[in-house]
Amino acid sequence: MYFKSKKTSLIILFITSLLSSRAMFFFFDDPEGPNLLIVTVMAVVIYFLSLRIYSFKPLHLSFTGIKKLLLLIFIQIIIATTFYFCLK
Repeated sequence: MYFKSKKTSLIILFITSLLSSRAMFFFFDDPEGPNLLIVTVMAVVIYFLSLRIYSFKPLHLSFTGIKKLLLLIFIQIIIATTFYFCLK
C-alpha cells in the first residue's frame, strides 16, 4: 500500500500512539482511572520516539510503504510495553 501523502502515515502513527498509551494506563490498578493529560503526554512521548525512528536513514532503504508503517506500529507497542514495565 502506497500512501500519497506522508501526513496519512503520521496521522496513523499518532492515533496508534494514543491507543497504546491509553492501553498502557488501562492496565495500571488505579481506582480513579487514567488522567487524560497523562495519557496525552505519554502518547506524545511515544509518538516522538517513533517519529525519530521513522526519520532514521537506514530504515528508508530497507522498508517502504505499509511494511514501514506496520514496523513502526509494532515499535510503538514495544515502547508502550517497556514504559509499562518500567513504571509499574
